Amino acid sequence: MSALSLADVTPATREAPLLNVVGLAKNFGDRVACRDVSFELWPGEVLGVVGESGSGKTTLLNCLSARLQPDAGRIEYRLRDGRVAELFELSEPARRLLMRTDWGFVHQNPRDGLRLGLSAGANIGERLMAVGARHYGDIREAAIDWLAKVEIEIERVDDAPLTFSGGMQQRLQIARNLVSHPRLVFMDEPTGGLDVSVQARLLDLLRGLCDELGLAAIVVTHDLSVARLLAHRLIVMRGGAIVETGLTDQVLDDPQHPYSQLLVSSMPQ
Repeated sequence: MSALSLADVTPATREAPLLNVVGLAKNFGDRVACRDVSFELWPGEVLGVVGESGSGKTTLLNCLSARLQPDAGRIEYRLRDGRVAELFELSEPARRLLMRTDWGFVHQNPRDGLRLGLSAGANIGERLMAVGARHYGDIREAAIDWLAKVEIEIERVDDAPLTFSGGMQQRLQIARNLVSHPRLVFMDEPTGGLDVSVQARLLDLLRGLCDELGLAAIVVTHDLSVARLLAHRLIVMRGGAIVETGLTDQVLDDPQHPYSQLLVSSMPQ
């Protein structure tokens, strides 16, 4: 199955980038994690970031989502009112507000993104309460609606996440993130650790939701088949730097950089 077409992102949504990254760098002591990373992300675009372990993918994602402060460079984000803000020039409360409203973050291990002591419905409802919802009936109705969207039986709304399978926990984490209608979602190996059949079902779900909601997303993965299915455009990283970028099918079907060629040749057919 081929990637979503960039034509799906309408010209009206592409008048200005949602995210603009310029010269981003991050070191851990003498180890270079990211160096001189620059790219733009457009509203409604899904960007895949691929590379081997240690290539800098997760460090980049953590910097972009304000979980980690870069050593150099700029991360410019277009706010809902149209203003462009440099992420680390915003106050800490302003960044936390973005995390609760404009952004979502889907962890590889869903337990890192769920409140395990709360019910499934409360996990979804908590995110709504963080953006100001207070009516219990409306919150519960929205939680039930989102359980259905992510293919979890609505009868399990009061069950604890610990009673769910790994695939169900990941779908619950997705519902928790998307219920507040964010504009940008960060995904860190969203299908990692899941059985192949569960991965396929989850990828179909993610693709459908990104398309339906017009989400912009940055998806970090080592699995090129995941990138092909989800991403409009691809970034290939090695040693903390971008070595190739382009439309997903272009990069995967005709890679230009020797490292990209190696990655593609090692992908199971």
